[in-house]
Amino acid sequence: MSDYEKLGVFYLGREYNLASGQLSNTPVLYDSKDLTTHALCVGMTGSGKTGLCLSLLEEAAIDGLPAICIDPKGDLGNLLLTFPSLKPADFKPWIDPGEATRKGLTVDELAARTATQWKEGLAAWDQPPERISRFRESADVCIYTPGSTVGVPLTILKSLSAPPPVIRDNAEAFRERIGSAVSGLLALLGVDADPLRSREHILLSTLVERSWRDGQNLELGRLIRDIQQTPFDRVGFLDLESFFPAKDRFSFAMSLNNLLASPGFQAWMTGEPLDIQRLLYTPEGKPRIAILSIAHLSDAERMFFVTILLGEVISWMRAQSGTTALRALLYMDEIFGYFPPSANPPSKQPMLTLLKQARAFGLGCVLATQNPVDLDYKGLSNCGTWLIGRLQTERDKLRVLDGLEGASTATGHAFDRSSMEKLLSSLGSRVFLMNNVHDDQPTVFQSRWALSYLRGPLSREQIQLLMDERKSQMPEDHAASTWHADAATGTRPVLPPEVSEVFIERSGALSTGENLIYHPALYATARIHFTQTAGGIDEWQTVSLLLPAHEGEALNWEAAEELEGELTLASSPEANATFTQPPAELFRAKTYTSQATALKDCLYRSRKLSLFKCADPKGISLPGESEGDFRQRLDQGHRDQRELAKAKIQAKYQSKLQTLEDRLRRAEQTAEKQKSQANSQTLSAVISFGTSLLGAFTSRKKISTTNLSRAATSARAASRVLEERGDVGRAEETVEAVRSQIQKLQDDFQHEIDEIVGLDPSRYVLEETQLTPKKTDMKVERMILAWVPFKQDRSGKMIPAW
Repeated sequence: MSDYEKLGVFYLGREYNLASGQLSNTPVLYDSKDLTTHALCVGMTGSGKTGLCLSLLEEAAIDGLPAICIDPKGDLGNLLLTFPSLKPADFKPWIDPGEATRKGLTVDELAARTATQWKEGLAAWDQPPERISRFRESADVCIYTPGSTVGVPLTILKSLSAPPPVIRDNAEAFRERIGSAVSGLLALLGVDADPLRSREHILLSTLVERSWRDGQNLELGRLIRDIQQTPFDRVGFLDLESFFPAKDRFSFAMSLNNLLASPGFQAWMTGEPLDIQRLLYTPEGKPRIAILSIAHLSDAERMFFVTILLGEVISWMRAQSGTTALRALLYMDEIFGYFPPSANPPSKQPMLTLLKQARAFGLGCVLATQNPVDLDYKGLSNCGTWLIGRLQTERDKLRVLDGLEGASTATGHAFDRSSMEKLLSSLGSRVFLMNNVHDDQPTVFQSRWALSYLRGPLSREQIQLLMDERKSQMPEDHAASTWHADAATGTRPVLPPEVSEVFIERSGALSTGENLIYHPALYATARIHFTQTAGGIDEWQTVSLLLPAHEGEALNWEAAEELEGELTLASSPEANATFTQPPAELFRAKTYTSQATALKDCLYRSRKLSLFKCADPKGISLPGESEGDFRQRLDQGHRDQRELAKAKIQAKYQSKLQTLEDRLRRAEQTAEKQKSQANSQTLSAVISFGTSLLGAFTSRKKISTTNLSRAATSARAASRVLEERGDVGRAEETVEAVRSQIQKLQDDFQHEIDEIVGLDPSRYVLEETQLTPKKTDMKVERMILAWVPFKQDRSGKMIPAW
């Protein structure tokens, strides 16, 4: 295993000496935990910014960390171009024929040259081909295309679903969530809405808040109806007509309706739901790099989607437990226009919220741009790591220096502006200055060779080619109901007073020649209680069921259709509708009592709360938590324990290291002092010996008392020289001994750090256990006759209309 293959560190490149232009062999290892304080990567075209950012995402995936990546240009799809065999045939489909022509080569020749270039490049950076395989196996990479079916489509319908209670109970978070959803929708309509002044924004915010406050999802069709038939009479201190007249509300509703009815908008209504957890992890719990490609969208559509996405990320973030370890990444390439210094687009506030608050939840934000002057540097002072490449203008350099100074001031670190300015002026291609507030000083490095083939932005056809196989494996969206409707017999039946009835609201308009028919069913809601003291389980579940009632067929709750939530009901039917005659038993009140008992028995037999248990690491899943999510929660707990263990080891060795460093400093001072004294004694001895020798030769009396005295003094000086040299030797031995102790301590420290291993979440051994509901706590809250609408076309075919 290479030195850089350590848990919790990213291999970004090697240190680079700007003065000599030499690349060293010292790898630059970035502590992944530092990304919880976010990062910014800036650099002009040709600086190597894209390669560095893709390398960072590769490192995150290898370390088991998922990422959501917003891709306005199409570069990030290169993460799917990974070829462990490094054969020319692997590269050939992705070679640009125009580039081959410009270089005077055939496509085959350029493919061979590219394969050789990648093989040699990886080898030069100590990355074997097996590392490409490791990257591919560590994470799923998927390209999503909101508003298009080129990649995997995403539906935005969930973005108007009520946020979880953790958001609704937090007044500030709830207001932000409403504001971002409404601002994004108005941006799509082309309405430049100030949340404090725009009547459109205030009206929509009020409607959304009323629904979400009660935990009700808000369908776009209902939103249009509520704009026209507003369910309140006053806004603030003004009556509704003074604030927003009915004529203007109708025009506003028509604008929204025209948008929804347009053929281009239908692509926004299909696909996988915009679910952050599902974007970050596969259903099996494997980390995912979710590339959200928005290059095909208009500017208004991009702003709409990014705003909605950031709002969903905030909701997901607040639902997570706090952690000091890195949990996931949010990366945005080319943030220009979404986080400007003066303007206030809908995306700015949620991005600022993430930069300020995401750290506590282990979410790291990484932003990239070519033009730092177009960013709010005050907001970017929340970025603890700056990766700075070659800049285009002096204005860019000054803005970067302002941002760096702000980030240093925010963390209490000193900032040498003049030295930093000199470094920025010396950067070349693929050479970056990393200023990390967690490090003592900036680091200059050259980025490593990317594992992925960097062929440039992918076209729509290339994205479709990459995603076709995945889309073919996706389950089809079956909207057709399993219901069947009996023939209509005529008018609405007359029920006895003790039997209540409701009417399910119709969805969609009736076409010419279609008739509306109501079919009878039993609509029930019940509450189920699961408890387990040992596992700390105390879970209440509410179920809503709809059971068709056909003449001559027994009522069997095992055949009932379970609903995702409560139905939208009306107290009266639509005009000119016909009805199917209900079974005779539904005219008797006692039937509903007996069916409530039958439903309880059915739920007690069939309803189980399935949970997962793990012995190592020890844990039990939460109700409703999927296997994949449970594995990731176990893994996050393991990461937290790993960071805690690392902190304990560091604290354990820090005091010992400090003591040895102090001892080394004193030993070195003593050695220097002994050397100085030895040199002084040597000089004195030489002078004394020379004086006595000179006296012996010049005196008339060769052997005199004075000469003998001088000789004795010289002998004593020579003896002291020997003693001093002995002291120097002993002092130097002490220095070497202390250095050896420091080296051993550092080796021991590194050994203990390396022993903190990570586990692949897929290898956790899980056991499934099932809880039976507590029958005495089970309660049927509603058992009522419901009329279900069907459309009948001219051929007599029945189509569900609810």
